Amino acid sequence: MEKAKTLGDKDDPSLRCLPVAFGTLNISLYGVGFVGQIIQTPKFVTMLTETYHSFKIIPTDGRKHRDDVAPSYRGDSVGHWEGDTLVVDSRNFTDTNWMFAEGNVSFHSDALRIVERYRRVDANTLEVDATVEDPKVLTGPWSVPKQTLRLAPFDQIMEVGCSGTETAALMDAAAKQNYGKK
Repeated sequence: MEKAKTLGDKDDPSLRCLPVAFGTLNISLYGVGFVGQIIQTPKFVTMLTETYHSFKIIPTDGRKHRDDVAPSYRGDSVGHWEGDTLVVDSRNFTDTNWMFAEGNVSFHSDALRIVERYRRVDANTLEVDATVEDPKVLTGPWSVPKQTLRLAPFDQIMEVGCSGTETAALMDAAAKQNYGKK
């Protein structure tokens, strides 16, 4: 709580084009935005986000988390199927980004773990349940409210890049809004 009181919009790493760890609407599929695409092969599920060139490659062939890679913005994910539900376990996050964007102070530690459960209800509907754990920041596991996603009327996402130029005005406005706050 003390650290959160010292942070504001001006500190949001997504304004510097860093992807978030979890995402808009509490779903890692979206990242910073509202559109994502899922691609499935026999050994992998890949989740692409439309914003900030972000993706997750999720092995579904039974392998364990990798211990030979550096922490990353989106973490290291592995998945498995429980009936018709894809369970995605993500950990090994860097602590330099936030979980969310859009004005939500949501720093996390390198102990962050997110478990998401994706289930297709029908041809056009996907339900997502998630549990977030971070023993260095949270007092206990957070069960995220179930999210219901609808299939988009198109089959390919667009690129929404970020170079920092388009966010410069937002960073300036956030800094002025928070001027004088510690």
